[in-house]
Amino acid sequence: MCGIVGLFLKDKALEPRLGEMLTDMLITMSDRGPDSAGIAVYGQDRDGLGKLTVQSSDPTGFDKLGGLSSAIGAEVSVRVVDTHAVLEMPEDKITQARAYLRENHPDIRVMSAGEVIEIYKEVGLPGDVAKRFDIPQLHGSHGIGHTRMATESAVTTLGAHPFSTGSDQCLVHNGSLSNHNALRRELRHQGVTVETENDTEVAAAYLTWRLQEGDTLGQALEAGLDDLDGFYTFVVGTKDGFGVLRDPIACKPAVMAETDQYVAFGSEYRALVNLPGIEDAKVWEPEPATVYFWRH
Repeated sequence: MCGIVGLFLKDKALEPRLGEMLTDMLITMSDRGPDSAGIAVYGQDRDGLGKLTVQSSDPTGFDKLGGLSSAIGAEVSVRVVDTHAVLEMPEDKITQARAYLRENHPDIRVMSAGEVIEIYKEVGLPGDVAKRFDIPQLHGSHGIGHTRMATESAVTTLGAHPFSTGSDQCLVHNGSLSNHNALRRELRHQGVTVETENDTEVAAAYLTWRLQEGDTLGQALEAGLDDLDGFYTFVVGTKDGFGVLRDPIACKPAVMAETDQYVAFGSEYRALVNLPGIEDAKVWEPEPATVYFWRH
């Protein structure tokens, strides 16, 4: 079943409240998916610096990261948040850092990479996950959240949403893809890494591949209408944007609201009712097979 929320802020004055508002929206969707939960937050660009958000089932393993700075030849700051850590470094060193982690610390998994994105996800209810990572205190310009009811793969941290397969990209999904195994094999031939059995990661990797081939996000989403079989609602984040797409049948619930201050998405309207000015918002159900996208 799963529950999705998303919030794209037009009004910078609301940015200190992004984490707080997203958390409230996601907790409202708890009964749509009690297995695991996660949130992607897009924060402030720090002029040449990049981030890796990583996870370990044993957070004491983050103490072993002292060799990362010398391995990549640049200073790395480490901010530990429960089972996750945010590693900040020069943006052009991220690929090198990922290779170092893969070879030397395979127990530390990358949740997201880019200039502004941070992803936090774990097994458990949204309220518990948000409390563990202090999500209400996060600032940012836009963000996406998901609470999962597992249907096609195990209940694990790696199986939780959001999925990030490209720099500052993420995707959450409500529904099911019927051709994800064939797509997974094709994407591996194209050099795109898919680490889990979750069909949502395949959708995220598909968009990453299309973007690498030169598509805009809108073109990549539209191409997915032909290449992705199944029923789905996607909410996608990029460094400066926020997109929504439903399949041509559009049987999964979705509602959107827009004001001068924000654009919001929820699997159900009740996820939006506490947003400021919601009583004056334009509220609508996104059309089937139609790409919606906003960017800063």
